[in-house]
Amino acid sequence: MDDFALRKGRIYGTILIDISTGRPIDVLPDRTADTLATWLQEHPGVEIVCRDRAGAYADGASRGAPEATQVADRWHVWRNLDQAVERTIATHRRHLQAISPASVPQSGPAPALLAPPPPAAQPPRTPETRQDRVAVRTRERHAAIHELLAQGQPLRQIALRLHLGRNTVRRFARATTPEELLVHAGTGQQAKSLEVFDDYLRQRWADGCTNAEQLYRELQTRGYPGASTVVRQYVRSWRTALPAAPPSQRPPTVRQAVGWFLRNPANLDPDEQRGLDTLCATSPQLAALRGHVRHFAEMMTHRRGRQLDAWMTAVLADDLPELHSFVKGLRRGRDAVAGLTLPYSSGPVEGHVNRIKTIKRQLYGRAKHDLLRLRVLLAD
Repeated sequence: MDDFALRKGRIYGTILIDISTGRPIDVLPDRTADTLATWLQEHPGVEIVCRDRAGAYADGASRGAPEATQVADRWHVWRNLDQAVERTIATHRRHLQAISPASVPQSGPAPALLAPPPPAAQPPRTPETRQDRVAVRTRERHAAIHELLAQGQPLRQIALRLHLGRNTVRRFARATTPEELLVHAGTGQQAKSLEVFDDYLRQRWADGCTNAEQLYRELQTRGYPGASTVVRQYVRSWRTALPAAPPSQRPPTVRQAVGWFLRNPANLDPDEQRGLDTLCATSPQLAALRGHVRHFAEMMTHRRGRQLDAWMTAVLADDLPELHSFVKGLRRGRDAVAGLTLPYSSGPVEGHVNRIKTIKRQLYGRAKHDLLRLRVLLAD
């Protein structure tokens, strides 16, 4: 059994399948314990109940089929262990800093920090550059708008005729010359005035100063009247020759470390294995966690559920309060023992849940539960 959304976040139903044949048996209108218990009482003879770890399904199965063996799906049990491991590592996250590589001493400046010499000469501006295209378009619009204004056309009519916004037309109308509109786009007098400082900029760039804001402050002291954005655009093309900076060396995240503990050790690459070994060497609690997780994985893989009691006792003996909560949950629902012993799981029902999503889209949300139930049960 598993639930599915009739209306996501609000209304849910339950699908029941035969775990032996994989065929759907029934579709319930909700996911409450009472509905499930009633259905099981009306269909006696159920021997195995595969479910997730939801309390409603556990209660309904216990009341409706008390003699049946309940099997908690192994994926959900492993998911609960994943959450407990994440909380444990988050509690000891300070040890993740030990994996961050120490700063490597260097005999000289790092190559990535050396600024290459700028181009020998500023590349000539061509009509295809974006700034010049903007400048040409701005001058053409300014001339057209002022020509229509001279003819007595109102701003609204000009905007409709030129397919422009009224605020755009108003801004062009207030500008006496197109250069007033170009000055903030780096296409007018400011960009041209920056060329006066071209030699100085190239010299400072060759000296290693590649910070556009610093260059802008230096140009201000030399009388440059423009904005810092123009300086940034001016030197942008010079940065293409800069070597790529090395990736920042950050410690792993909690989720990355969780993956090291939960994945098969044979699937860890050397760096991940070294990170896991470092964590376990710096923290006795994480070392104990590693052993418990591997033991539990072996029980699940080889279905050695009879070892679960000894495993839970060993966990409770260690200082791992987050993992203790996981153990208490297992003890409240002894179904996990069957899930770690029997070959059954809730995996086959997941495919039917996905198929219900397709059927729901075909019905466009107009059909009631009875039609949805028939479509699910009678589908090939």
